[in-house]
Amino acid sequence: MNKSLYQNSAFWLVLFFGFAVFGFWKSYFSFPQKDLSFYQHLHGISMTIWCLMLIGQAFLIRFKKFEIHHLVGKSSFVIFPILIISTFLLIHFSLSSFGRINTAILYQMALIVNATIVLVIIYGLGMYFSKDRLTHARYMVCTIFPMFTPITDRIIYNYIRPLIPLAPKIEGMPIVPFFGFLLADIIVIGLTIWDWKAHKLKDVFLVVLGLLLLYHVSVFTFYKFGFWHDFTNWFLGLELT
Repeated sequence: MNKSLYQNSAFWLVLFFGFAVFGFWKSYFSFPQKDLSFYQHLHGISMTIWCLMLIGQAFLIRFKKFEIHHLVGKSSFVIFPILIISTFLLIHFSLSSFGRINTAILYQMALIVNATIVLVIIYGLGMYFSKDRLTHARYMVCTIFPMFTPITDRIIYNYIRPLIPLAPKIEGMPIVPFFGFLLADIIVIGLTIWDWKAHKLKDVFLVVLGLLLLYHVSVFTFYKFGFWHDFTNWFLGLELT
């Protein structure tokens, strides 16, 4: 059985984390602002720990440290819920102060909430298939894909601004995450083709691709629907922060 996913995924995860640090360097990792909120720190720390855990787990598999991998994996049952809770707290903190619900807020809610839901589903599938090492590894690697746009957005706004006017628009507002969506979809399509040609498998990456496409479509459409207005009003009206 081809185990190149085991052998190389750690290096791809290191690359992903490198881009994350690069993207968030100005706004977070270099600490240029001293007034960052508790919710920003909680989310930033939990996301950093999650990325480092993915990298560490991949290296443990690479070096056949399966027992340690299993023990570290159990800690994800604590770290992952903290990551998810911190995400919802940060969304609420960031958007609830705007008052009147508008298209920009509805779009931001779809962008972040639906990415978080997809992340939970992929992680849940990874845990469900924890005894099938190759399937588990595929799903856990795929937890990075819903997290592309916070990184690509910051890289584009900070360093590749000519891309901004080229993004599709919602009511005149450029949707810069489109480029992160496109990059994630291209990579997952490539992984789907690779998995089929190398192993005759078409389950994990195809499932992830379907979830990502549904998520990406939701970002461009949910702001139009009444149920999303109702959900946004309800969520931002909660006393969470």
